[in-house]
Amino acid sequence: MIGRLNHVAIAVPDLEAAAEQYRGALGATVGAPRDEPDHGVTVIFIELPNTKIELLHPLGEDSPIKGFLEKNPAGGIHHVCYEVEDIRAARDRLRDSGARVLGDGEPKIGAHGKPVLFLHPKDFNGCLIELEEV
Repeated sequence: MIGRLNHVAIAVPDLEAAAEQYRGALGATVGAPRDEPDHGVTVIFIELPNTKIELLHPLGEDSPIKGFLEKNPAGGIHHVCYEVEDIRAARDRLRDSGARVLGDGEPKIGAHGKPVLFLHPKDFNGCLIELEEV
């Protein structure tokens, strides 16, 4: 059902410092910051030959990343994103297997302009999983 790894998301306390670290120290191609108000984050994508790194920073007081950074002040891996062909079929199959889909279960448009869903980390070995329709 799942396809390739789309990205690994890292919550960071200082978005510009993290972007510069990837740009300068690692020589990566770093995109521009983009606000994603529907998800409460500002994102920067780091382009790699085989996937992407998504740097996440809180956007607003209700950001889910704000709480994550309060628990992990230095930042850390927040989630991994896998591609799926049909996000609703994937959701239904996962629900049938007992997995919990976060939110209302309806896909929302993610940072790449494609439908996404998140799966409860307790159902996947402590890892928050994002699914993105390709």
